[in-house]
Amino acid sequence: MAEIGFYHLTRSSAEQALPRLLGLTLEAGHRALVLCRDQARVQQIDEALWQAPEPSWLPHGTAKIGHAALQPIWIAPAPGADGVVEAPNKASYLFLLDGVAAGLDGFERAFDLFDGADEQSVAAARQRWSALKAAGHRLAYWRQDSKGWSRAG
Repeated sequence: MAEIGFYHLTRSSAEQALPRLLGLTLEAGHRALVLCRDQARVQQIDEALWQAPEPSWLPHGTAKIGHAALQPIWIAPAPGADGVVEAPNKASYLFLLDGVAAGLDGFERAFDLFDGADEQSVAAARQRWSALKAAGHRLAYWRQDSKGWSRAG
């Protein structure tokens, strides 16, 4: 079972918070798969990672760039209706943006980043939490504070 962290974005957007979390992932020696709602969002996240001030460089790729096996971070649109996730870069960490739900098989950790200013996003995150808890996953709730993240549950 994957360990799943729910990251409640209260001070920044996913584009602002994601680079730091991905930087820590790479520092820990892991590869990441970032799943977005659609191809347009993949492009937004790709651009945000290239422009991130810190860490100053996050090696990553998309289907447009190719060479998935060489990319420590791979950004892709959400899986189809079956929810089966393929990690072409052999990622062990899965980042879910935009309320994307996906199968967790083969991942050590999953990070569900959701917008705290949007009540629909918060309600959907609560539903995902309940379903994953019922399935027996280890869950943690993280909330942004003035210095970074605080574990609240």
